Amino acid sequence: MKRILTAAIILLIAMQVKSQILEPVHWSYAAKRTSATEAVVFIKATIDEGWHVYSQYVKDGGPVKTTITFNPDKTYTPVGKTVEPKPITKMEKVFSMEVGFFENSVIFQQKIKLKAKQTTVNGKLEYMTCNDKQCLPPEDIDFSIPVK
Repeated sequence: MKRILTAAIILLIAMQVKSQILEPVHWSYAAKRTSATEAVVFIKATIDEGWHVYSQYVKDGGPVKTTITFNPDKTYTPVGKTVEPKPITKMEKVFSMEVGFFENSVIFQQKIKLKAKQTTVNGKLEYMTCNDKQCLPPEDIDFSIPVK
């Protein structure tokens, strides 16, 4: 009986710890062919109310900027830089500088040149998210986006 009670207490504690992990940014991915030899890859961040994600173009000395890296592959080549919409720009006292960021959602787009009929675009993104009270540690996420 004591073992069952102990196991139940440990399970409740583990559930409480898990529920306290903040995950204010949710990522999704898609791709769309624009011709037989080109496509656009979409990387979308859906951001919880009160939180924000930083632009790819934050100056040194500020928060960790969003960085999207595409793995080298024989079946596709990235064309140009990853495009983002115009960010909200604001002076952030904690960094003593103006920074660009996104609230609610943002879609990053990358044009690719296709060298095969089908491919999977793989890579990694690094980002940091903050609200008015705290910043969470930067996170690295691997992604895999099929292009058909």
